This record gives sequence, structure tokens and C-alpha cells, in this order.
Amino acid sequence: MKNTIAVLDYGSQYSQIIARRVREAQVYCELFPWNATSETVMALEPRGFILSGGPNSVYAPGAPTLPEYILQSGLPVLGICYGMQLLTTHFGGVVARGTEREYGYAEVEIDTANPLFPAGRQKVWMSHGDRIEVLPDDFTVLGHTANSPYAFMAHRHAPYYGVQFHPEVNHTENGRAFLEAFVRQVCGTEPDWTPQSIIEASIENIRRQVGSRRVLSAVSGGVDSSVATALVHRAIGDQLTAIFVDNGLLRLNERELVEQAFRKNMGVDLHVEDAEEAFLTVLRGVTEPEQKRRIIGETFIRIFEIRARELGKPDFLVQGTIYPDVVESAAPDRQQAARIKSHHNVGGLPEDMKFELVEPLRYLFKDEVRAVGEALGLPSELVWRQPFPGPGLGVRCLGELSKARLDTLRAADAIFTGELESSGLMKTRERSGSAQAFAVLLPVRTVGVMGDERTYDEVIALRAVETDDFMTADWTQLPHDFLARVANRIVNEVQGVNRVVYDITSKPPGTIEWE
Repeated sequence: MKNTIAVLDYGSQYSQIIARRVREAQVYCELFPWNATSETVMALEPRGFILSGGPNSVYAPGAPTLPEYILQSGLPVLGICYGMQLLTTHFGGVVARGTEREYGYAEVEIDTANPLFPAGRQKVWMSHGDRIEVLPDDFTVLGHTANSPYAFMAHRHAPYYGVQFHPEVNHTENGRAFLEAFVRQVCGTEPDWTPQSIIEASIENIRRQVGSRRVLSAVSGGVDSSVATALVHRAIGDQLTAIFVDNGLLRLNERELVEQAFRKNMGVDLHVEDAEEAFLTVLRGVTEPEQKRRIIGETFIRIFEIRARELGKPDFLVQGTIYPDVVESAAPDRQQAARIKSHHNVGGLPEDMKFELVEPLRYLFKDEVRAVGEALGLPSELVWRQPFPGPGLGVRCLGELSKARLDTLRAADAIFTGELESSGLMKTRERSGSAQAFAVLLPVRTVGVMGDERTYDEVIALRAVETDDFMTADWTQLPHDFLARVANRIVNEVQGVNRVVYDITSKPPGTIEWE
């Protein structure tokens, strides 16, 4: 594969979004820690490099540096924010703390014709405290903002570009076109990264890894595990056995939906394990979210190990781990970003796990996963299902878990998501809308009045967000009459709830899930 781009990660929470934008241009790319060896990065045979932003100052002691092989390669380079500042200091320019920080929207004035941005004013997204004070020799300024005189620069002779803003985020006007122009025109790549090419490469990789050995799939019924299972089934057929663990932390009627989807639609050998009592027993009294995740992950695997012995000890376990899971868990291969939370798929596995993992979606974003699922022929209702965390309702039922509290949450969640579906407010391939929506049960009791009597019941929080990549998200501005209808139904139909609130926090600063 020669139509590739290497992205060097300097710790920005937007680094994965850069990779996603390059993929959207149908060009394959991979993200590497900035200090990865040249042999590791150059094995990709990249046609160009993108240097991400990051939280450090280039002039600080011990700050990440620009590897020598990047410029020695002679390939095009795009530096974003911190990456731009690295280019600046390398070529003799000066970076210093700005007199004013720029966070949020800004307008960049394009001063010079260039292949990346059209002339005129462009609305961009800034997130920096440092700025370039002295432009390096052999560079020319292409654009500026009110607070950044050198917000966009280019080398006079080499294909090196630097921008102070973030073209990868949705907030930057024409940001996608900017990155596509860099990877296509400047780097000279061809658009050959498509769902079909992903499937073909995945099948080849799965067969190479697995050989003729047996594989067990961890099925949850969510989009990721469904597509991962379908990919592995397409690659190795009857070598795959799928197990669905009913852990008591599922949404309403989830078990029935999963059984129908996998047995009827995919023809997969599916075994269902009723483990509600086992999970609730080990979770009794646990309230700390990371502890919940660890317990759920370990219990999940132990049950798999028991069933695996009954099925002849398969060597591999399929998991639907995707890029955002890896990012937010700050896995060992990406230590530059701060840890946000562990994920069931990547952070909760016991150290003595007896399976080797097969993770065919590990380097795919959610939209790519859905596209692959459709290309595999999975039913639309399965591909466009709402994302569901590995620990299930265990991290949406805040505080101590019990069957009664989980049943309360299930009922409220079904009302909320059902109303969204019937009102056409949920995102599908054909329409925009909420990409993820769910209810959260809070361990908070409030006073209420129902039927002229005092109540002292729990609170349901509703969460709905709009997003393409799940790395950033905006809260969905649902109609007031819709929220009123949902709140009224929940309070009247769900026992033990007397108050409903709506979460209007975007990501960042919040996360999509509450725990």
C-alpha cells in the first residue's frame, strides 16, 4: 500500500480526528507516537507527514521534538499548531507565549495564493497559547489572524506547510477540503481507501493471524461487535463461534434483538449465556466507575473462559475495539494523550487472559465501521443501532447497581429512545439527527409531589448528542415539546422516578457517557 499518510501524534486530543479526515479523503493513514522509530513509521511507505498539535510548548525543557528522518525523507510535511511550531524552531524561527490566547473561532485572512486554502477570509478553530513571533528563513506567510501574524506559512522551496489553527475539527470552515488538498495534491496520493478495500485487507489479516485455529467472538449486539463478528465470519466461516453474555446490564429487549440478528440475519453459530445473577453479585456495593469497568471486564472474560473450555478451547477472542476506544484509554501505543477513562474493550481485560485478541476494527472510526457493515450486507437496523458501551448500563446506572434500579433505567431509556425514533430525531444514513441518545439514572433523590402526596425518588438524566466521529460531539437541541412529552411519560410510567433533566454539555469538555 503506497497511498498512505503518516500522522505523528504530539498529544492533541484531536490527533485521531486528523487521521479520520485523511481517511475521509479515501487515503489510508496511521497515527504514530512522535518518538516512534523511523523504521516503524517508514515501513508504512508514506507519501507525506502530518504533525499534530499538542499540550507542550516547544521551548520548554524536555518538550517533544521533530525527528530528523521526517525532513530527511524529502516528503511533504504539514504541521498543525504544535507541529507548526516545531517546523518554525527547526528552521530558526522564534516561538513564544502569546500576549493573548486564542481558543475557539477566529478568522484567518489568506494573504497569498496557495494550493490548500482559497483567498479571502476563512473561519477557523484555534486552540493555542503560544504563537510564532519570528518567521523562519525560507518561509513565507500565507495567512494571519488578529492575534497570530503567522497563522499559515509555507516553505519557499520545499513542500512544508504550517498552520496555527486546526483544520481537522468540524468548526474550521473548509477544513476537510484543506486536508484533502494536502494529501491529494501536495502528497500526490490516490483515493483507494474504501469500504471494500477495508474488507479485503481485514479478511487477509484475519486469515493470516488465525490460520486454521478456532475463534470465539464477544458479541454484544452493538454496531462494533456486530461488524467485527461479520468480518471474522466472512474471513473464516465455521471456525468462528459467537457467545452473547446476558449480563443483566442490557437495554430493554436487547437479548431478543441480538439472537434474531445473529442467528437469522448472519447465520452465525451463537451461544447465549444467562449471567445476570453472576454479574450483579460481584458488583454488589460497588459505586466507583473504574472499579465497575474492571469487574465487568474480568467477569465477562472469566465467563468466556468457562464456555470456551466447553467449546474446545478456542485460541482467539474477537472484540469490536475501535479507534476512539484506544484513544480514550490511552493505550500503550499512544501514551502522549491524557487518560480519560478505561474502556471495557481495551482497559478492563485481566492480565492473565487466556485468549489472543482479534480486533479487526481497531484502526477504524465509527463512520467507517458503519460503512463496512453496510458493505458486508448487514441489515440497516443493526448497522445504525445506537452505540452501547461494553459495560452496558453498569456505567449509565450511577451509584450501586441492583436489578430494581437497572429495570428503572431500562424503562426510562426505552421511552426516550423510542420517542426519538418515532419522531424522526435519530440519525440514520438517510437523515441527520442524534447519533447517540440514552438515559442515565442518578443516585440522587429529590422531593416531588404526585397525586397530592410527597415523593422522594430518583432522577433520570437524558443525553443526546450529534457527532460524526464520537471524538467531539455537540448536544442535540431537541424541541421543548418533545422533551416535555418524554419527561411526562417517564415520571408517570416509570416507578421510582420523579424528576427528569436534560444534559446540555458538549464533548469536550464533557464525555458522551457519564462514567
